[in-house]
Amino acid sequence: MGKRVAVVLAGCGVFDGSEIHEASASYLHLNRHIPVKIFAPSIDQMHVVDHLKGSPTEEKRNVLVESARLARGDIQDLSELNVKDLDAIIFPGGFGAAKNLCSWAVQGKDCSVNEQVKTLLEAFHAEKKPIGLCCISPVLGAKVFPGCEVTVGHDKDDRYPDVPDTAEAISQLGCKHICKHVNEAHVDEKNKIVTTCAFMCKAPLHEIFDGIGEMVREVLKLA
Repeated sequence: MGKRVAVVLAGCGVFDGSEIHEASASYLHLNRHIPVKIFAPSIDQMHVVDHLKGSPTEEKRNVLVESARLARGDIQDLSELNVKDLDAIIFPGGFGAAKNLCSWAVQGKDCSVNEQVKTLLEAFHAEKKPIGLCCISPVLGAKVFPGCEVTVGHDKDDRYPDVPDTAEAISQLGCKHICKHVNEAHVDEKNKIVTTCAFMCKAPLHEIFDGIGEMVREVLKLA
């Protein structure tokens, strides 16, 4: 039987859900090799953002329902994910990872992680199955696995304006931040955590896709 990988979404749209290009790139690079199962938690979004104006609205939306837009309806509730049925798991970025899957967007290193997400991450880790995290989602790994190694980009390059503060917060959690460029991924061999910075870098789309492709290749090597 071939490898089986789950992609976990956090809504639809960079400012309040999963970053669409990162989700698509993860799916594309995986689907070159294997079928992919897509999941999302059935929870309320922290808020809904008008992506044209860049400001919150009064709407209420469900993360699973919104993620179904990206999955073309072929998606399951995260509660149905069985770690035994899968070989690896990948979390695209976007503010949804930091707002809906955890509260990093408002609490930084003092955030809490959604219990369902935390339990799944711990279960994959316990089974020694690889975890792929891109853009801001490596903070999930940093929060759940003290001492792990992750990257959210490069802290000495102007193309990565948000990296220094995020890297410092990751270090304060007892984890090691590894500087990597957008077309690279970092592999924490001990914890089987693979990370890449994606849109933490102000880079052209093809460079984002290349970095996510590198993350996917490394995840599949470990699976």
